[in-house]
Amino acid sequence: MHKSSWKSRRHGRRSQRQNPRLRQHGSDERCSTRAQQSPQDYVHIHNHNDGEVPSTSSNTAGSSSVPDLPGYYFDPEKNRYFRLLPGHNNCNPLTKEGIQQKEMEHKRLQLLEEENKQKKKITRMGLNASSLLQKSKLGFLNATTYCRLAHELRVSCMQRKKVQIHSSDPSALASDRFNFILADTNSDRLFTVNDVKVGGSKYGIISLHGLQTPTLRVHMHENLYFTYRKVNSVCWASLNHLDSHILLCLMGIAETPGCATLLPASLFVNSHPAGDRPGMLCSFRIPGAWSCAWSSNIQANNCFSTGLSRWVLVTNVVTGHRQSFGTSSDVLAQQFAVMTPLLFNGCRSGEIFAIDIRCRNQGKNWKATRLFHDSAVTSVQILQEEQYLMASDMAGTIKLWDLRTTKCIRQYEGHVNEYALLPLHVHEEEGIVVAVGQDCYTRIWSLHDTHLLRTIPSPHPTSKTNIPSVAFSSRFGGIQGAPGLLMAVQQDLYYFPYS
Repeated sequence: MHKSSWKSRRHGRRSQRQNPRLRQHGSDERCSTRAQQSPQDYVHIHNHNDGEVPSTSSNTAGSSSVPDLPGYYFDPEKNRYFRLLPGHNNCNPLTKEGIQQKEMEHKRLQLLEEENKQKKKITRMGLNASSLLQKSKLGFLNATTYCRLAHELRVSCMQRKKVQIHSSDPSALASDRFNFILADTNSDRLFTVNDVKVGGSKYGIISLHGLQTPTLRVHMHENLYFTYRKVNSVCWASLNHLDSHILLCLMGIAETPGCATLLPASLFVNSHPAGDRPGMLCSFRIPGAWSCAWSSNIQANNCFSTGLSRWVLVTNVVTGHRQSFGTSSDVLAQQFAVMTPLLFNGCRSGEIFAIDIRCRNQGKNWKATRLFHDSAVTSVQILQEEQYLMASDMAGTIKLWDLRTTKCIRQYEGHVNEYALLPLHVHEEEGIVVAVGQDCYTRIWSLHDTHLLRTIPSPHPTSKTNIPSVAFSSRFGGIQGAPGLLMAVQQDLYYFPYS
């Protein structure tokens, strides 16, 4: 049987040599068969052991939709497929994470180049200063619409400028990275959390009275407080007077439990008002606090809340009295209402609920309002009239809710988040919403119609450990201060004048 099959194959080869037409026809068949093979087959045949794969054809490489081969990456510049290896292989220069990082960096540099070339960005088609003024004179725009569009034009004119920071320890400024910044109510001070090079965090307060163009010089006031514990949440607290303290939630480490600390702003040298005596540091043992909020409501005077794993605690600083409310999920974001005695909470489960702080028990009906996101809620912001609430989550969704109907009325697209606790900044006076995504881009939306007005790239290479922290105000440095956006990233502070 084997001998007969061998004879048939030999006879076939002899017939092909004797008949040139048949030999040509056979080669054409092989070419056509090879051309009909899929890109996966091509890779399997030609590069079973190689790390580099030629592209299937020039037409495929030139098209916008290149076939996605599992385990391979197509480089449009080299017009080839390359094999991907696991990211833990330190000797491999080509990993999926490295490719994504390279693409993100390329995009960031392009946007930075455009930012430097184009002084004015187009927020809306057909919107410029002359047309806006003309429409206003002709009566086509009312005062509210005119002010809102004027603010949008100012957003398009913001240009990045580096701020000079002066400190008693210049060497620390060169090594310590900004982790978080938070402006006070009057926007004349910034509380900062800085990551120290040797590990841990330290705090500082930046006075913004010197934030005036063209000098842009500010002073960093530091203290000796230092912690190895992670700072989960920060807010200003008005205990003795407006923004007299800073409330911090610290995670526990080893045998040291977590706590909520009230740090007096007067402990920072020359940062407190004249005549204000240094206050005392107060610490409350609260393990596992994810979030915190200070109450400005008269019905919960001198109180703060902390969001824990499956619990909400409301603590009176003066009396030490506590109220506890059990929840079904971790509470990651909180904010007190001012006109109504409500505390709004955002949970890891995606639920947003309000607690009536007048309740003295944990009955079944203590949740006053309930809203739901599809992912973990990272920030909640109550608008001034307290009829609307804005929330963001870990899926990158930003929604504006009507608290009267408990329905979502607007959604803001473009925010990027996967797992981080990223803050949300709402400024009703200017009519804008500001958020920084995990891709390190600062995005500004119109509060009125959800239009994306501006996307600002980070001045430093993108990294999930170097996400910028921002603060926006119409009066940095006090009532007569300068409007704009402050951005802290790595060791640098940048100012985007808003004029």
